[in-house]
Amino acid sequence: MTDQNGVERCEFIHAHEDIVEKVTRDMPDDEILYDLAELFKIFGDSTRIKILYVLFESEMCVCDIAQLLNMTQSAISHQLRALKQSKLVKYRREGKTVFYSLADGHVRTIIDQGMEHVAE
Repeated sequence: MTDQNGVERCEFIHAHEDIVEKVTRDMPDDEILYDLAELFKIFGDSTRIKILYVLFESEMCVCDIAQLLNMTQSAISHQLRALKQSKLVKYRREGKTVFYSLADGHVRTIIDQGMEHVAE
């Protein structure tokens, strides 16, 4: 039903009060939902997705990732910084070389689920 201003309105107020109460109880805090939205923004860049796919195969240094993706080391470092801040990749030092890898199995699961959805 729409009102005189064309705004859609429910005909009943709290027609399904039990459902509304349950969803309200189960809804995560706004801060958690904000963090989740920020996480998904990270997946909104194809370069970062490519880097994650590269790291599915092996831990790698910036030089190798840059060569593999035909990009500059600076561009790769910039994207790795965002991935690190989002806790999607981790790193370890070996002498002067820094090796990057996926932070945990959740990262692969998120990408796999996304690919499955895209392929439907």
